[in-house]
Amino acid sequence: MAEILTKKEQKDLLKIARDTIVSYVGSAAIPSVESASRGLNLECGCFVTIKQHGHLRGCIGNFVSEVPLYRLVQEMAVSAATRDPRFYPMKKQDLDAFVLEISVLSPLELISSVDRIKVGTHGIYLVKNGFRGVLLPQVASEYGWDRETFLKHTCLKAGLPENAWQKDCEIYIFTAQVFGET
Repeated sequence: MAEILTKKEQKDLLKIARDTIVSYVGSAAIPSVESASRGLNLECGCFVTIKQHGHLRGCIGNFVSEVPLYRLVQEMAVSAATRDPRFYPMKKQDLDAFVLEISVLSPLELISSVDRIKVGTHGIYLVKNGFRGVLLPQVASEYGWDRETFLKHTCLKAGLPENAWQKDCEIYIFTAQVFGET
């Protein structure tokens, strides 16, 4: 995905996400934020990922948005911290050691052939019989997966058999501008 956010906008979004998590976990308040920045006011999807001690702690996102990006980041940051069903809601003691990553998404593109999937470039959103699973582009790279393994894990995340991608499902691809705290 083309770099749509400047380094300053990336840094500002990470600060907004961090400040929102700290405020919400500490006092159930979402801080008021305003931004005139072009990039922060785009209406596009994003995911906010939280890691603690190098391990996933929460990841929630939306593919589309009708609000400015910085507001969606706030919403997804709160959800990643407190509503990811794989983890207990973050508590004050969890605020000492967490790292953020934000993925700003391109629009979804329905594909007719899995050959279109470029591992490390595309994320996958898979839909079959009411089940849905998504994996961000960086996941396949982090684990060293090939295309088929990436598809299998997306199926498993959706609650489907690992080979469900081979027949009667919708597969969408997307790209992301991914940045995080260092």
